[in-house]
Amino acid sequence: MSQEGLYGLPPRELAEPGPDAAQFSPLIPGSEALDDQPDQSLDGLTILAPPGTVERRYVLAQGLRALKVGGTMTALAPKAKGGSRLGKELKAFGLEVAEDARRHHRICVVVRPAELDLSEALAAGAPRLSPELGLWTQPGIFSWDRIDPGTALLLSRLPTQAGVGADFGCGLGLLAHGVLASQAVTGLTLIDIDRRAVACATRNVSDARAQVVWADIRQGVPALSDLDFVVMNPPFHDGGAEDRALGAAFIAQAAGVLRHGGKLLMVANRHLPYERPLADSFGAKVKLLAEEGGYKLYEARR
Repeated sequence: MSQEGLYGLPPRELAEPGPDAAQFSPLIPGSEALDDQPDQSLDGLTILAPPGTVERRYVLAQGLRALKVGGTMTALAPKAKGGSRLGKELKAFGLEVAEDARRHHRICVVVRPAELDLSEALAAGAPRLSPELGLWTQPGIFSWDRIDPGTALLLSRLPTQAGVGADFGCGLGLLAHGVLASQAVTGLTLIDIDRRAVACATRNVSDARAQVVWADIRQGVPALSDLDFVVMNPPFHDGGAEDRALGAAFIAQAAGVLRHGGKLLMVANRHLPYERPLADSFGAKVKLLAEEGGYKLYEARR
């Protein structure tokens, strides 16, 4: 029985894998990990290539590693988000590439040869312990090689927390370290949509009071309720495009899991209009605690 794979959600009019294709995207909770697939185990693979260069080459290399000799891989990406370089990157692996251009995408089809040297791309995109951060990280995770300025602002102004709380969009676990510095915190649930971030946060946050969950916060986290606090630096990009609805969804979910009197601490880019979603969920109990470096820090109480 043939096994087909799919990485991401490419437009159906450009690439439509079979209905039984296994999903490998780390941004779709419940999907399998392409990294864990045995060598030469897939008959075919379709990849919506990510925009980051190092991450994209790593995903392509993992796909080729898992593809059987003679198997076909279709890789595509918007021209402005890596698509214009996709063919050259595949040729650099020593592949013959058939290219097409449709609907502002580049579409590349390759057949896996018997011999391939993927070692450099696999090493460059693999998880690693960052000496600068002192944390496990991986290219493709949000702010994988630096401390995001918004997170830094929230950490610098973080009040001492107490009780049970959650970190929405936890990333590598930087905020969690600040929260757990308070011994009055009795439990913290870290949540992220990115399987790679969850894996790194699990290694980075070893405190027994913490648990890490792979989930899409927009869909809710049923196990959470009556929390004392939520901290978050919500994302505002989805697939590389700005999506302000993401932050609004995070705000609504936070309001839904906080107890009466519970507190949300949120940092966001200054240009994002989150005052209305905050007012919709928390009424008049919203304060601007700080505004600096292009970011705003809010406190909201249920």
